[in-house]
Amino acid sequence: MEPIETTAVLLAVAYLLLAIRENRWCWPAGIGSALLYLYVFYGAGLYMQSALQLFYVAMGAYGWWAWRPATAEGSGQPMLAITRWPLHRHGLALVVIAALSLASGWWLARSTDAAAPYLDSAVTWSAVLTTWMVARKVLENWLYWFVIDAVSLALALNQGLHLTAGLFALYLVLVVIGGWTWLGRWRRTAAEQR
Repeated sequence: MEPIETTAVLLAVAYLLLAIRENRWCWPAGIGSALLYLYVFYGAGLYMQSALQLFYVAMGAYGWWAWRPATAEGSGQPMLAITRWPLHRHGLALVVIAALSLASGWWLARSTDAAAPYLDSAVTWSAVLTTWMVARKVLENWLYWFVIDAVSLALALNQGLHLTAGLFALYLVLVVIGGWTWLGRWRRTAAEQR
């Protein structure tokens, strides 16, 4: 499994580096990584993480479409701008994540040999929301990813996925860089609109 995991890690790093730059080629890299991780996570007994990869493939297609540039004739959509969510939307999102995590964790614990049913579920449902936030360029996605990646690092180590654990450790650094980069762009855009 190591060559597959290695390739998945490399594509995942490419995805994040390109996403930080708001480069739409992040989405094909993410799709490739997700297809490989579908196999890796299933083999590690992280079934929700494995299923999450199918969502990543679909979101990769959506992200590719949503981040398309405007055409020269102006008939296309302008590139999405970075936005922010109000506090009440984050509260609602966290309640929904908790409810879905408890439900799927309960089901996994009773119906499968899942390695960490509740944690796996919480990471998965959080990642579903946060991937949507990236596709819509919501600034706070980077804060969510920091927490998700920290928990994912522990899960990967627990399952002996050392390359993937290294990926999540790198992600912890890159999401800080990504957050600061997007915050700077958001502030510049907000200042220009005044």
